[in-house]
Amino acid sequence: MSNIYERLDRILSIIMDKRFRENKGLGNEIGFYIFDYDPRDEMVVREHMGFLKEKTSDHTSVKIKEFDLYEIMLEILAGKGYLEKVFDMEEKKGTSQILKPIKNTLRLTQENDLVVAYIRERVEDNDIVFLTGVGKIWPIIRSHTILNVLHAVIDQVPLIMFYPGTYSGQELHLFDDISDQNYYRAFKLVER
Repeated sequence: MSNIYERLDRILSIIMDKRFRENKGLGNEIGFYIFDYDPRDEMVVREHMGFLKEKTSDHTSVKIKEFDLYEIMLEILAGKGYLEKVFDMEEKKGTSQILKPIKNTLRLTQENDLVVAYIRERVEDNDIVFLTGVGKIWPIIRSHTILNVLHAVIDQVPLIMFYPGTYSGQELHLFDDISDQNYYRAFKLVER
């Protein structure tokens, strides 16, 4: 069993491997990966992402694009002029009452899903997608949902979801407590 630092140190060599970036050797599966970690290590993981981006910034063949799901949601809501309205609604009616209106505004899981479109429009051929903010955005966006929808639109580049919880290879357990629906098509990036 590796500690978080040993596991994080393995990521750079994995993403620098040309076969990884080309999605080779996966039996024709789309290159979606999950890096699961103890939620208490959130700040360590965030700091290491900055390190990975810095280490790869000089390489023309490796370009990391980080998409923080929570930040994307805020940007979309602000762009539509709804962010302040959501804050007001939450203050008056409570957090549970804003979930459905936010999901509807973002058009989650619909054909014109705004979060998926946001990511799809910004991904280029040589990118490696880092998907973050999974814990911050829950329960508005659930990890299995976003991965299933992204599978249909991002298949040319590898995607790594940084997941504060446990991925058994079949099931996701956010914060090591909340069970998500099964997700069978992702690979574990680095074993725990």
